[in-house]
Amino acid sequence: MKYFTFVLVVFAVFFNSCNNKPAEKIAENTAVEQSFKYKVETIVPELEQPWGMAFLPDGSMLITEKKGVLIHFKNGKKTIVEGLPKIENNGQGGLLDIKLDPKYTENGWIYISYAANTENDNKGSNTAISRAKLANNKLVNLELLYKATPNTKNGAHYGSRFAFNKEGFLFFSIGDRGNNKDNPQDITRDAGKIYRINADGTIPGSNPFYQVKDAKRAIFSYGNRNPQGMAVHPETGEIWVHEHGPKGGDEINIIKSGKNYGWPKVSYGINYDGTILTDKTSMPGMENPIHYWVPSIAPSGMAFVTSNKYPEWKGNLLVGSLKFQYLNRCVLSNNKVVKEEKLLEGLGRVRNVIQAPDGYIYVAVEFKGIVRITPVN
Repeated sequence: MKYFTFVLVVFAVFFNSCNNKPAEKIAENTAVEQSFKYKVETIVPELEQPWGMAFLPDGSMLITEKKGVLIHFKNGKKTIVEGLPKIENNGQGGLLDIKLDPKYTENGWIYISYAANTENDNKGSNTAISRAKLANNKLVNLELLYKATPNTKNGAHYGSRFAFNKEGFLFFSIGDRGNNKDNPQDITRDAGKIYRINADGTIPGSNPFYQVKDAKRAIFSYGNRNPQGMAVHPETGEIWVHEHGPKGGDEINIIKSGKNYGWPKVSYGINYDGTILTDKTSMPGMENPIHYWVPSIAPSGMAFVTSNKYPEWKGNLLVGSLKFQYLNRCVLSNNKVVKEEKLLEGLGRVRNVIQAPDGYIYVAVEFKGIVRITPVN
């Protein structure tokens, strides 16, 4: 591989977490606490909007580009993977996340999320989940596992992040598709939800709404706006997600079976035009976020640091910021964010972050590529 390397000395500037619904930004910078040296190496250059990353057992990488291209990056060379389903490139929709089956070495399954119109009804698109196998840089044995309805020409809020939990269930997010009036609080409708299915697309009978008349049985939680980060806590096994708020009010939530996360009835944000969306940040029967941001950082991508390569960061949570163009390091204590540090400031819009099997942290940056964070000494 050809690396483009530069060295940064990052001074850790921490700011306070938000505790009350603010009218403006209330986070304040505190004193510099330490410095930490690392290298930032460009591993995959010249990408447009890299959305998802997955590492194959041989160390090569599968990369999704939102425009509808799947790339196999191996030995410094990009190869286009053929055999994708039809992708609807609409607004925030396109080819989105990618994930290997936990038993990939045994079964070869690769999971993708994307905007689709499988009904051919000319009414737009919605989020779809499929799986396939890779053979000679072509997807084969393609299976559609889940397709949200109805289609809409609204290009917003496809969600689409993946996580397999320790029991082998596949969790994925679908945003409210720009319709917060009808979708997030209605379990008979798709969108604005976190879903749980079996790896083969069947729906577990233990899902919270499996026996509820007319409910979408794959729903695991509801009242979610547009989750674009999802990760499994390495110790508890719980599903953590972050989601975009409106103007302010991005959230981190721990997802629990059957719970309502409040959108749009409760929020720490306001409408984009400055008008009040809701005056409530909490209501009975609705889960409160463990953390939120005002103003919005536009979070995308999420990973827990478990690698021994980053002893200073071990146990921390990494979150990308599209809006402010940095990687956010969240220091956790008792499931709360107690400190935050900005990494890679100014590098570009961070779309995704993962800790790869080699133990290193890889970051997807729009209109740049994929970089690797390597500690110095």
